[in-house]
Amino acid sequence: MINSRHSTRERLVDSARYLFWERGFAGTSMAELLTHAEVNSGSFYHFFDSKEALLREVLQGYLELLRPMVVDPAFAAAEEPVGRIFAILQGYRERIVATDCKYGCPLGRLALEIDPENAPAHELIARNFQGWIEAIRECLEDLRPMLPEKTDLDALATYVLVVMEGGVMLSRSYRSVEPFDRAIAQLREHFRLLLDQAPGSSAA
Repeated sequence: MINSRHSTRERLVDSARYLFWERGFAGTSMAELLTHAEVNSGSFYHFFDSKEALLREVLQGYLELLRPMVVDPAFAAAEEPVGRIFAILQGYRERIVATDCKYGCPLGRLALEIDPENAPAHELIARNFQGWIEAIRECLEDLRPMLPEKTDLDALATYVLVVMEGGVMLSRSYRSVEPFDRAIAQLREHFRLLLDQAPGSSAA
């Protein structure tokens, strides 16, 4: 038997995750949230003291789901470090295509929308981005012997994130996966050039 309190709370979190992604945090009214979750206001305030508190719960959920939902499946799909990186990016391409190019990274949207003064929310958004960067850095650590000696792995991992976020944003605006594909193709070329510069490479 499902615990009714757990079910109500999860419905609120699931609805908030969907609506904040689809309409934005400010664009989602409390009335819309309650209707979507099929919850009354009394039940909402039993679990959360504000919409901002619910937002923090959504962001914490993204952080906890990063490895099992995004990173681990991609790592399982490819053996080589570069392959794992591009498997993660392929997952975002699949979301773009599946949503007819309406997909937007929920964290990227919230990072731009949430008031800069909302430090707790931005701290959680930053932790999500950092978790993503660290997953890419794991691949780069495995790749280190094949990279130029002075390669900044933290900067390179951050660059991969920026390419993904920018590609997703442009694809949503253009209503086409082509900008994402161009960005990823250029990223592949960047990796090729880095690997060609490494000691012992055929180009060295």
